[in-house]
Amino acid sequence: MKNIPKIVYIILAIATGATFVFSAYTKLYPTIQAFEYNIAGQAHVHYLTAAILARFFIGIEAGLGSLMIFHYFGKRNWVLKAAFVLLAGFSIYLGWLWIRSGNEVNCGCFGNNIWMSPSTSLIKNGLLMLVIGVLIRYHKGFTLVWSNFVPVAHMICAFSLAYLMNPFFKPYKIDLSAIYADQKNAPAIDLTKGKYIITFASPECSHCRRAAAIMHEMKARNPALPFYLVIGDTSVALSEFWAASNAEDVPHTRLADEPFEKITGGEYPQIMWVNNGMVEANTTPSELDQQTIEQWMK
Repeated sequence: MKNIPKIVYIILAIATGATFVFSAYTKLYPTIQAFEYNIAGQAHVHYLTAAILARFFIGIEAGLGSLMIFHYFGKRNWVLKAAFVLLAGFSIYLGWLWIRSGNEVNCGCFGNNIWMSPSTSLIKNGLLMLVIGVLIRYHKGFTLVWSNFVPVAHMICAFSLAYLMNPFFKPYKIDLSAIYADQKNAPAIDLTKGKYIITFASPECSHCRRAAAIMHEMKARNPALPFYLVIGDTSVALSEFWAASNAEDVPHTRLADEPFEKITGGEYPQIMWVNNGMVEANTTPSELDQQTIEQWMK
């Protein structure tokens, strides 16, 4: 191993670090909710605990990964050793998940962007641990005076950014009484009981039409998805809205302008994930993900 050119070790460190950073990125985008629901569902922990753990793991993966890319390994290569221990911990969890839920589940290692079974992820972790072990034994990073201060400061920043850029969503109770005030347009179902993704949409809003189109496409794949459209501006006909979105199959109602504006604050679409009358999340159309919704429904 000593005869291997140093450039090979540099490439291995950069590739390993990039894998960590990519893993953190896929857990964060298109929405961190996917990772939160995965943790909550698989580990059977409270949603707040899952939200804290999600940001912790994203921060530690992004921090360690970027440090490996730039070759700041710290004194005694503690960055590489921490990455090795992290992968070992993940592997123990994957083994437990495999035994408990089988091999036909998404482990969440790359969020919902790349589906990966526990067995495949264990192989991936084993290869990464092998590479990191070689780097610990044969490769050294920068040995500047601040070679230990920089990694520590960097990890603190990574943790902080993971929480500051994605603050916890505080659930709140939504008043849907205005929707039921108009007996003619009142929903046939009680939207305060059970889980529903309620979208407040303006018929002339292009983003609202896009959100409705996404819901139509998802509902075609899984009719059980609990979408509900509340469409404001009752003076506008819906012919163009339906033509653009094809979403007539999504349950919907109309709502008068005043209560519609009061609920939305003049910003739409408002896509609210409502669980027994409590809004647990408010997302954009691009953050709608079918796997995440199906996990949330469980």
